[in-house]
Parts: sequence; structure tokens; C-alpha cells
Amino acid sequence: MIGHGKPRRLLVSSLRGHEIVSSKQMLAELEDVLSRSRFELNRSQVNGYMSIVVRGSDVVAVKDLPEVVKEDPDDNVVLATAFEGRASYIVTGGRHLLVLGECCGVKIMS
Repeated sequence: MIGHGKPRRLLVSSLRGHEIVSSKQMLAELEDVLSRSRFELNRSQVNGYMSIVVRGSDVVAVKDLPEVVKEDPDDNVVLATAFEGRASYIVTGGRHLLVLGECCGVKIMS
């Protein structure tokens, strides 16, 4: 599947006891990204990876989306997911989130 990089480290982290919070919206975006040709994953590999992520995550329902990130509104799903899941941290490479540093009591880091 995915041999190196942040996605793999995220999965390893969840296996070591760190809780991962996600939402249906975030999982749908992840599946879309993994299905892109640059990852060279077939449907079975994408499904396998998604199964691992879902099993290792606390999937929360996102009720309201804040309008904090104007430059990339999709990032607001990440903020809402973290808030609903009572996360302590958001780990991201998204520059629009990183510049915030913190939102609603959730620290944002790379």
C-alpha cells in the first residue's frame, strides 16, 4: 500500500495508541485522493487502506461547519471534525490551517 510518508506514520501512530478522529467528509476526501493516478493504487488497495483508517479512527458526525478558513473552505471540515471529536491536535500539511496555529482550543501542527 503506501510505503512511506505522513499517511503511513499516521496509521502507525494509531496502532501505538494515539486516537485519530475523522468524519465521513474527511474519509470521502481521503478516498478520492488515494484513488488519483499519482498514488498508483488499485481499487482493492484503496479499499484496504480505507478499511484500516476507518477501523483505527473515531468517526464523528460533523454538524456545523465554521467559516474560519476562507482561502480553502474544505479545511473547515477538518476544524469541525477536530472540534466534534474533542481532539487535542490537528496534524496537517495544509498551510491555511497551519497559519492559524490553534482554533477552538485545538492546536494545529505539521
